[in-house]
Parts: sequence; structure tokens; C-alpha cells
Amino acid sequence: MLDNADYIIYKWEEVRPGVWVDEWYWWVGTALAALFAVFTGFNDAGALVGVALRVRGLRPLAAVVLLGLAVLVAPVLLGAAVAATLDHRLVVFDTGPLANAAGPRLPLLVGIAAAVLVTVVIAGRGLPTSLTLALVGGIAGAGVGARRPVDWTIVAGVLAAAAAAPVVGALVALGVCRLLAVVPFAVRRLRWLHTAAYTATCVAYGANDGQKMLAVYAAVHGGTPHRYVASLPVLALIGGCFVLGALLGLPRLAPGVGGQLAPARADAVVATEVSGACVVLGTAAVGAPVSMTQSLSGALVGTGLSRGGRRVRWRGVLRLGLAWLVTLPAAFAAAVVSCAALSAAR
Repeated sequence: MLDNADYIIYKWEEVRPGVWVDEWYWWVGTALAALFAVFTGFNDAGALVGVALRVRGLRPLAAVVLLGLAVLVAPVLLGAAVAATLDHRLVVFDTGPLANAAGPRLPLLVGIAAAVLVTVVIAGRGLPTSLTLALVGGIAGAGVGARRPVDWTIVAGVLAAAAAAPVVGALVALGVCRLLAVVPFAVRRLRWLHTAAYTATCVAYGANDGQKMLAVYAAVHGGTPHRYVASLPVLALIGGCFVLGALLGLPRLAPGVGGQLAPARADAVVATEVSGACVVLGTAAVGAPVSMTQSLSGALVGTGLSRGGRRVRWRGVLRLGLAWLVTLPAAFAAAVVSCAALSAAR
């Protein structure tokens, strides 16, 4: 039953059977999800588009819009398994000491906030670190801090996929570079191959890394991510905010991955995009969240190695790898402390 119904106007929306949210919560939740999508575009798009723009023929605005469309369309065509992993497979947030306080999803929101904070700090140092890694750490840490059941088997599988992605990306890139070198028509069709490879990269991002935005929307509104895949307004909101963030962050973050790891030629860029797309699409098929930044970075190293180890800027590789190593534990610790403090306050 609701008290003071004469003084409060509610906008009712059923987000799952038996759960209702009022108007103010709906608007606040939507604003938070939109801000997260803007931040995701700001953090993620620079690395993807920055690599693509190293080949002539693709304009920055067209590259960003194509990536935004993939974020909107890929979950519809390829499913939302990665969003489901982030939303409820890593940790069950429906029980525990905070479940009856400010909502069962409060620890999840704290974990998301911890991930964003850690990513902001690292990105402030000019490194395009993995928001997906931070999100996995933040969610797992929130489960521990709030004393919720954490599925450590899935967490371990996600971490293994994240660790393997750069290595596999490098190995695939080595093979693609050798293939391009022996295929006669490949060099003459590099612009077309580049467009196709970048499109595949965008689709892979929307099928995996980009689904964290859908997971966050489901977290603040309730229900599962699969529910919102069928909602065009939700997908349009996420895609539009992502494009806005991408346009804001592109000038600062675009050089962060490609320029630091290895000098790139057109064929190397194509090999990087194909390799990154293959790795991320493969992990999306099993619902494992993997960062496109990590996969592309590994692929860039692989293309450099194809022309000799001296072509790789190992100092940049070590600097980026250090950022990845710090990201997940830092988000995990921040979420554990924050959720434990909330639990103690109750």
C-alpha cells in the first residue's frame, strides 16, 4: 500500500512481476543509465575509432555513427548474453543485508560507481583502460562487500577470457598479416577490406563490450537485459548517449592505443581490426565480457611482431598492461569497502 497518495503523483511502470517503481526513481535511473552510456562512449570509442582513422577513407563522424548503430543493433541480432552476465550471473543481488533497505540492486549500483571512479582516475592519466574490467571487478567486489552470493566459477572464466584476449588477438593478427602478404589482390583492396573490418569491429563491440550499457540500464530499472533488447526507445537512448560521449572523448583518447604500441600501416590496421573482432565475437558467444581495447591492443602488438620485435613500442605495452592490472583490483577493493560500509551502517 502507498501512503500520502494524494500528494504524490506516480508514474507506474512494471519492470518485472510484482515490482513497481515510481516516477522519480524512473527518471533518476534513466538519467544514471544515460550518463553511464555517455561515459562509456567517452572512454571506449577513442581506441576503436582512433585505430580505424589511421587509414584514409573513413571520416571520424561516419566512424562514430557506425559504432553507435552497432551498439543499437548488435544486441537485437546477436543476443544480450554478455549483458546478462554482468547484470545477474556474476552475483545474485536479490538477497542480503541491503536487500530490504534501499532496494536489492543498491550494491550493484555501488559496484558500477566504483568501476566508473577507477576508470576516470586511470583515464585521467591518458590511458584508455578497460571499463569492462573495472565493471567486472566492481560487481564482484560489491557482492563480497554486501555479502551476496558470488559465482566465482563465472568470475574466474571471465578473468581467464580477459587475460587471454590480448594474447589470442596478437596470434590471430600474426596469421592475418601473413595471409594479407600472400594474397595478391589484398593490397589493392585495402580500403574496402578496411571498411569491412571496421564494420566487423563495431558489430563485435556491440555484441560484447558495449552491452555493459544495457546491463546498467537493467540494473537501475529492474528486470533482465533481454527485456530491454526489444525496446527501441531504450536502445535509441543508449546508442544516442554513447555517440555523444564518443564525440566528446575522441580527440583526447584516439591516440591512446594505436600510437603507443606500434606504428601501423594500412594492412596492419586491417589485420588489427579483423583479429580484434574475431576474439570479441568469440567470447560474446559464450557470454564472457571482454574489452575491445584489450583485444585491439594485443592485435596491434601482433601486427608489429609480424615485422620484427623492434617494431613494437614495448614501453607503451608495459604502461597499458600495468593500467589493466591495476584496474580490476582497484575497482574490486573500492566496491568491497563501499558496500561493507553501507552494510555496517544498517
